[in-house]
Amino acid sequence: MRVLGLTGSIGMGKSTTAKLFAEAGVPVYDADATVHKVYEGEAAAAVEAAFPGTTIGGKVDRSRLSAKVVGHPDEIKRLEQIVHPMLRAHQQAFLEEAERSGAPVAVVDVPLLFETGGDKRVDAVVVVTTSPELQRQRILARGTMTEEALDALLARQMPDAEKRRRADFIVDTSHGLDPVRVRIRDILEQVIKMPQRRS
Repeated sequence: MRVLGLTGSIGMGKSTTAKLFAEAGVPVYDADATVHKVYEGEAAAAVEAAFPGTTIGGKVDRSRLSAKVVGHPDEIKRLEQIVHPMLRAHQQAFLEEAERSGAPVAVVDVPLLFETGGDKRVDAVVVVTTSPELQRQRILARGTMTEEALDALLARQMPDAEKRRRADFIVDTSHGLDPVRVRIRDILEQVIKMPQRRS
């Protein structure tokens, strides 16, 4: 089985691309959904112990947690040391299940794939991209973020150009879904012929 790492900055169309991989019959692991899951259960006690007052009713309150860690690199690192091993265990269980099911390819959808060294744990990396103008337009249209907050977020993320430089495959979401579906078919045909690379 080949493992594809799927990544891309906010507003690039990564979630839509992940859905289209699933539509093509590929098992897809969603790192964001798994974070929500561990925050609602197994991570809550450890997060509360490290960051008192960040849970409500046995679940991590993301806005309270953000208030304590955003802008504090040491605190973010401390949080990652709690949560990342749990996420890796979930991802490993997903990959074992996909392998048992006989899937030729599985996708792990991880927003911070490069930033967390996750690119070393996959056989190839797919980076989802679009133009900076379309990216901004999509994010601001959600109505959940100001221009200033968006600029601050983008400043913390690895630049799109660097992600594209490090990608094995690039998916451009600027022109609608059909070209993305065609690109996914191409990627699935190619990745199966590639050597296994993950460590």
